[in-house]
This record gives sequence, structure tokens and C-alpha cells, in this order.
Amino acid sequence: MNRRAFLKIPCAAVAGTLTGRLARPVTARAVQAHRRFVRRAQFFKKLDHLRVECRLCPRHCVVADQETGWCGNRSNDKGIYYTEVFGRPVTVHNDPIEKKPLFHFKPATNALSLSTAGCNFECQFCQNWEISQFRPEQVPARYGFVSPEQLVEVARRRGSESIAFTYGEPVVFYEYMLATATASKSAGIPGVMISNGYIEAEPMKKLCAVLGAVKVDFKAFSDDFYRKWCRGTLKPVLETMKLVHRQGVWLEMVHLTIPTLNDSAEQTKRLCGWVLEHLGPDVPLHFTRFHPTYKLKNLPPTPPDTLERQYRIARKAGIHFPYVGNLPGHQGENTYCPKCGKILIKRVGFTVVENRLSEGKCPDCREKIPGVW
Repeated sequence: MNRRAFLKIPCAAVAGTLTGRLARPVTARAVQAHRRFVRRAQFFKKLDHLRVECRLCPRHCVVADQETGWCGNRSNDKGIYYTEVFGRPVTVHNDPIEKKPLFHFKPATNALSLSTAGCNFECQFCQNWEISQFRPEQVPARYGFVSPEQLVEVARRRGSESIAFTYGEPVVFYEYMLATATASKSAGIPGVMISNGYIEAEPMKKLCAVLGAVKVDFKAFSDDFYRKWCRGTLKPVLETMKLVHRQGVWLEMVHLTIPTLNDSAEQTKRLCGWVLEHLGPDVPLHFTRFHPTYKLKNLPPTPPDTLERQYRIARKAGIHFPYVGNLPGHQGENTYCPKCGKILIKRVGFTVVENRLSEGKCPDCREKIPGVW
């Protein structure tokens, strides 16, 4: 039985099987409530026999009638593709923007941060797997229906200076993200996309018109790594970063460094070389510490020496703003002027201790520092 048929069973006493904590019986009321979140999807092609081909991400899922795509929250009903999570956030928090991490975008401000269930990757080291690796019906919609306009109002009330699409993978709740970012831009509250970057060019271009910033969780400069540990591929992510940079949207990269898997000096050098060639020296590059989680618990946390080596390689290569993450108090958390070397922004963890920037410039040598200040 497919998932759509399952959801149509009235008053069925069927419980989820992944965890008792998330299990919920499917009732007629639940089915009716679920329909509130269904909207026609963008970026799909109709095929014969009521099939559709999704054109949102590089997977290009071919989905039969009454079946769902790989990400689990987009489904085909009689030859029309639908998103099932519009207005259905499963978590909403007000986070420091540094937690994303975005270091050159409105420092020391908060971002209203949200996600629906689902992802188009299956990273074996996912820190938010209870959101990203679950189907929508397996995670309670405890907020009910939350419209884009309501999110903007919540952000305004909480003093959030941006709205972040994060935690899970925002590509799979594309329509909700696009509508929210459009509404928030009109309200003067920019949207920021925290993503794996696995998205096709046309939908990404449409997003770039309304987003204030994009941070890409870059897994490794290795297609083999993407295929084995994430069930994805490298090239589309590289193309997304180039596109975002060309569109003039503020871009930052994060590389989660996992011992023995993507931590070699050679791979770090190749990554820095690619960034310099295609994005330039001013795109911040964060090397962050891995902690064992989800399906990858057999490896230790990243040794600080490994992150420090990556930091030195990046600086030597000519990256102006390399960072070290998940090591609170490390000097690599700070922003330095690339011209005179003075500390401009001092951080400890997610907290900005001091910000010496003056109108986006170094107060000592007046060098302009790239970012959204």
C-alpha cells in the first residue's frame, strides 16, 4: 500500500513504527488536517500513464500515480505533483545567526529558524536526523498550519532580523521557503537558506531573487564521499555555489571535517583551490568539528589539530576568511582584517564578544570587509 492510500484510511488504528515517541494513529480527522498542507508543487514535468518527473533537485524522481518522491514529502496525485508540507513546520526556534553558521551576515542578531520533515540526502552523520530522515506523517505538526505571513509576524514580534530555512533540508520544502522568503523580503526581514546545495539551477535562480544569504553544508571535495556517505553527488553542489555567487547573494560554506573520511590535507588544498578559482577569496569557509551521531558513531570527534591544519592550509592558499567551528574559544572563530591582520569580530561559540567593524570596514586600515553588515 502506498503512503497516500495509507493516509486516506479513515479511523485506522495504525501507529508509526520508527519510534514510539513519534507514533500517531491515522484518523479521518488526521487525514483532513493533513490536506491543509498540500499545495501544487513547482518544477515537475508530466509524463505518460499519469507519471511525473520532479525537476526540483538533481535526483529527477520519476513518480507513479499515488506514489511519493525520494524525499518523502512530495507526491503524485493523478499526474499532478504536490508538496505535502506547505505551512507545516515541525520545529521553530529563534537562534543566533552564528549558529547557522553565518559569520558575515548580520552578526549578533537572531534568525527565526524553521524546518519541515524530509531531505533529499541521507547523510550517515546527520545531526538533525529526527527531522530530516522522517516522513511528514511521522513527525507531529504541533504548530498546526503556519502561513508565511504568520512566520513573518512571529519574526517581527521576536525581534528576529532574518528567517532561516534550516535544520532539515529546505530544498524539499521549496514552495514554503519561496513563499516565506518572498513575504519576509517585503517586510524587510531577509530569508537565509541553510542547505546541502542539491538543487537544480532554475529553482535556485528563483530563490536567489528573494533570499538574503545562502550557506552550503559542503560535505567533501569528493564525489565518492557524496555517493557513499550522503547518497548524493558532488557536481550539482559545486554548480549551485557558483550560481549563488554569480547572482550576488551572500554565500558562506561549511565543511564538517570527519576523521579519516574527508580530513586529508590534499583534499583541503583541492577544495581551497576550487573556491579561489570559482568563488574568490572572500567567501567564508568554515571547517567544523564532527561529533559522532546517527549512523556514524564509530569515529571519534575531530581532533583540534586537524581543524587547525585545515585553517592554516586555507590561509596559506589565500582564503581571506577561513574559520574553525565547534571549538569554542579558538582563535579561528574570529574575523580578521585580510589587509592589516587585526581582529574585527571576536567570538566565543555563538556569541559575539566584540564587533569593531565601522560601516563594514576595518577601523584601523579602512579595508572594506565583504558581508551583509
